[in-house]
Amino acid sequence: MPTLAIVGAGPGLGLSLAKVFGRQGYEVALVSRSKDKLDALVAALAGTGVTAEGFPADVADPEALTGALRSATARFGSIDVLEFSPHAGLTMTAPEDVTLDVLRPQIDTLLYGAVAAVQAVLPGMLEARSGTLLFTTGGGAVTPYPMLADTNIAQAGQRNWALNLHHTLAGKGVYVANVAINLMIATRAPEGVPHRAPDDIALDYWHLHTTREQAEHVISA
Repeated sequence: MPTLAIVGAGPGLGLSLAKVFGRQGYEVALVSRSKDKLDALVAALAGTGVTAEGFPADVADPEALTGALRSATARFGSIDVLEFSPHAGLTMTAPEDVTLDVLRPQIDTLLYGAVAAVQAVLPGMLEARSGTLLFTTGGGAVTPYPMLADTNIAQAGQRNWALNLHHTLAGKGVYVANVAINLMIATRAPEGVPHRAPDDIALDYWHLHTTREQAEHVISA
């Protein structure tokens, strides 16, 4: 069976992605820092008939993340789809307030973490001449939000790299896309706040994976 690995798995979009791909016959490897959270996700997915297993790792720790993905590969036999969507914390930093100390956690998690994750799974995809890499960013990676300057920097770098990978790997059987989510991921939101349910958003990822055409998909109101 094919396997989806979700780096930064959580009870929102991550769980929805696991359900969507699981219904299509995928087994799911879940990577997150909290073992308790992973255990809860595995149990929730088991209740829907989806086979999943958790692999605890801090995404900001390249060695731990690499080890988790290698363990997932050993458990399931291959990683056919990687989805990268960890959360590095919300700091509400204005552009003029960005410092190295403020920026470092964002870069470590969102950019270096992405590189480490791809390095762990890409060799197998290239050998098989098949695979999908899906990156998730906020809308600020495309059009910056002044109050999220540090996150914007890291996600813009991640997005730039994803778009580069899309072009260089297409002829090698590996599809890459960036998904920029420019609204609240929620089934409900305060009046006037653009939002979309995670189950609906997850269907967009399946469409990208199966059509294998777009380098980027922006989800907005």
